[in-house]
Amino acid sequence: MDDGLLVPGNHDGMAAFPGDDGRVVLICNHELDFGYRHDGPFGLRYPSIRQRFLAKFYDKGHRVSPGLGCTTTSVYNPVTGKTERQHLSLGGTEFNCAGGPTPWGTWLSCEECFEGPGRRREDGFRVVREQPHGYVFEVPAAATDLVHAVPIKAMGRFKHEACAVHETTGIVYMTEDQYHGLFYRYIPNVPGRLLDGGRLQALAVIDEPAKLTHNWDANHQMPMREPLATRWIDLDDVDPEEDDLRRRGAASGAAMFARGEGICVAGDRFAFTCTIGGPARLSQVFTYTPSPYEGTSDEQKSPGQLELIAQADGNSLLKLADNLTTAPWGDLVICEDTGANAGIIGVRPDGSQYEIASNTHSSSELSGVCFSPDGNTLFLNIQYPGTTVAITGDWQQFR
Repeated sequence: MDDGLLVPGNHDGMAAFPGDDGRVVLICNHELDFGYRHDGPFGLRYPSIRQRFLAKFYDKGHRVSPGLGCTTTSVYNPVTGKTERQHLSLGGTEFNCAGGPTPWGTWLSCEECFEGPGRRREDGFRVVREQPHGYVFEVPAAATDLVHAVPIKAMGRFKHEACAVHETTGIVYMTEDQYHGLFYRYIPNVPGRLLDGGRLQALAVIDEPAKLTHNWDANHQMPMREPLATRWIDLDDVDPEEDDLRRRGAASGAAMFARGEGICVAGDRFAFTCTIGGPARLSQVFTYTPSPYEGTSDEQKSPGQLELIAQADGNSLLKLADNLTTAPWGDLVICEDTGANAGIIGVRPDGSQYEIASNTHSSSELSGVCFSPDGNTLFLNIQYPGTTVAITGDWQQFR
């Protein structure tokens, strides 16, 4: 890259931002920990090149095993089809899975892990951590160098998957990649200034405490296409020593989801996926519609609504849904994590599906799907070993 480092592997969540003179700025997560050190930005040159970068790393690992999870920022020229600049923009984190763009021009990068400080052996290697992990970090799209990595601890410590921001209120919605994960929201004290603190809450269904949305049993608890009124539960001790935030939330009545994955803004709603939900455990797609009074004491006048809009089975095109985005023509575009011929599937508002692409190149999952600001280019990642693809064409055919 332009900073002398190597392009990291394990590409995951990604977003596209407007750049100068029609350029597109891509910020990409790299889902790495020290076990993937050869795929990290230092590669085999790791001991000799790392020192000058560590000052801005979150976890320096006592200079033995700094966190190799990271983000890269690339400037892409859609006219020439070339990457004009690329650099490491966040470092010292671990297992940066997904995240989400903000209306104020930043990327929220999520750690999908829960690791504590200490020394241990992992995969035969000595790993030293100085810091706890399991946080959200913010990266400005305008940054042209490595940023100081600062965890937003008020947004909770858990296995974060993805984020999406309600532009009207600045509230951030978050998914959790756990078998009985929660759906969270963070209400910042000052919209757009997430480090200034705020309230972390978990979604609950009114009159159905600790609702299980998985639909794994014959007696389905979550109906299809039937909006359910919701409420929000305040969470305490949001920066815990134990990975128990979801269990405490469920004990207080929060709804539980089967491995929450990607989330995106979808018109006046938020769409999110649960990768092993449904009777076949092949994924579900939910929407959350905010209240007109979202985040205020008047929410009870017109509560937000949770709705299951799609549920995969053996005959579905969509299987094991993961990252997703909203297309310029209004449909959801969803990446699969199938382990064999993962594809990109379109889902219409009525729940019907169609294939957009299939990865016959490898067995890697697809990730990071997003459109350029003008809607003309679709970007996506082949996660392993790590490739970003730009696809152009007549997208209007999908309307």
